[in-house]
Amino acid sequence: MKLLIDDLRSFVDGRVAEVARTSVDGVALLERHRDDPLDEVWLDHDLGGDDTIWPVVEVLERAAFDGRPYDIGLIVIHSANPAGAAKMGQALRHWGYRVRLASGSPAVGYVDPA
Repeated sequence: MKLLIDDLRSFVDGRVAEVARTSVDGVALLERHRDDPLDEVWLDHDLGGDDTIWPVVEVLERAAFDGRPYDIGLIVIHSANPAGAAKMGQALRHWGYRVRLASGSPAVGYVDPA
């Protein structure tokens, strides 16, 4: 199971993932899969307007703080915001999540819905 939280981009290689476009939808997506093992969770920092990934990161941090972290094989931070990506990585690693920074990853891009 793969999750992608990004306001505009999708996987361009056809991999199957559940997608959330806002932090509110990202939190709901995580909550829906609370007890599922997740292979990968891909996170973008800036989600349009004033929305950012931080509410999602806070859910992950709270779960780890409570002694019940999400079962995630790898969190991939693909944000083009270097400062935001570094901060996210630092916060999530602090709580024991396995994180890889992948800014500019060719796996995600703008896909024409037509």
